[in-house]
Order: sequence, then structure tokens, then C-alpha cells
Amino acid sequence: MERDLISHIAHGDHPIASPISEAHIDRLLTRAKLPEGARILDLGCGGGEWTLRALALCPDATADGVDISENALDSAAQAAKERGVADRIRLHRVSATEFGGPEGGEPYDLVMCMGATHAFGGLVPTLEAVAGFLRPGGLALVGEGFWESPPTPEAAALLVDDPDDYADLAGTVARAEGAGYVTVYAHTSERGEWDEYEWSWTGTLLRWAEEHPGPDGEAAREAALAHRDMWLNGYRDVLGFVSLLLRRTR
Repeated sequence: MERDLISHIAHGDHPIASPISEAHIDRLLTRAKLPEGARILDLGCGGGEWTLRALALCPDATADGVDISENALDSAAQAAKERGVADRIRLHRVSATEFGGPEGGEPYDLVMCMGATHAFGGLVPTLEAVAGFLRPGGLALVGEGFWESPPTPEAAALLVDDPDDYADLAGTVARAEGAGYVTVYAHTSERGEWDEYEWSWTGTLLRWAEEHPGPDGEAAREAALAHRDMWLNGYRDVLGFVSLLLRRTR
């Protein structure tokens, strides 16, 4: 069973592919204070939840969503129709690292990359790439993991190739600002948000497995149980997640 399909199923009851609540998403997007006619880019948009909420909050904004998952983009297109914003969003099936922007090459007021910095090789390379899409003084909204508490070698090995791939919270902010940004707002995901995300991810997948006996159901069950074990016995209260709202300074 393809990893992409497993992820798509697992996020069925929690379309926000990050440990963050709808209320805090809206708070972050409202703090962006986007101008009229804002242009928004979402790199690694998944099912488009962040983009669609931004379009709902900014009725005259337009957006581009970029992802490699056909399943996720199909869900984003359907949700855009249901929410009446299909005419204001363009979806692109391409790697975030290969997206060159739409025709015309106009810069964006807000570029988002929520939980997808791995596509660029980490936080700093992501912010360097994002800078190429932003207008002067534009904003980046980037979600990144950080060490909530020092990981054991075993816990770190579950998540990263090198423990230094993540810093602590202060170090994560320093990395972002060292890349040419100033932090104008942020949200650090709370334990309840993490639990909601992880129990939903694993529980939705296990329910699907029960309803689909056979090889696919068994593959889904194995993926859910492996993920749950890695969370409960590995990175719970070790891995944090911060959503940084950043203004480009150079």
C-alpha cells in the first residue's frame, strides 16, 4: 500500500496535516494582516486546508497550492468547490523544489510551508527558497519541528538522520532569523493539539483497516501501530512543533 495513500486515509478526520487546531490556524492567518488582493503560495499544501482557510479570511485573495500527492490535490480541489473558492485557487502537482511560480512571475504576499521543510532539506534552505517568491517585506508562515526536550539517541534516530537537524525552540527561532527574517508572531503547538493529531492519525487509519479486511487493511493496520508506537514510546513530549510567522528583512 503506497505511503501517500496511507497518509491520505490517516488525515481523513484531521485534514490539517500538522498538530495545530483550527482556531490557532485562523489566529496565525489573521495576524498576517494580508493586504487587499493578496497573493498566497502554499508549498507542500497537502489537502489545502491552510490555503482554503486563508482564502476564507481574505475574500479577495488568490492562491497557488503546490504538492506532489495526487490524492491530496484531488481533496483540495473538491474542498475548494465545496467552500466556493475554486475560482481563486490554482493547484500544481509538482515538487515544491521544482515549482517556478505561475506565469507572469509576480511575487507573493504570503508564502506558507507548514511541516514540509524536509522537501528543501531543512528550515534554513526552505526559508532561502521562500525568499525567492516573496515581495519586499512579504511574510512566510513556516511550520517546523523542534526539540521540546533533549532526545535520547534512540528517539532522535526515529525522526532525523542527525539530532542537529532540529534545534530547541530558541535555536529554531535563531535559525529562522539568521536566514533573513524577523519573527512577528508564532504558535507553539500544545500537548492537547499533539494528542488530537496523533490519536486521530492512528485511530482513523485503524478504523479504515477494520472496514477493509485484506492486504490493504493489514498494511494500514501495521502502519498505524508502528506510528503509534513511535509516538507513545519515542517522541511524545520530546518533539515540538512551532508555526513561525516571519517577515522578510532582506
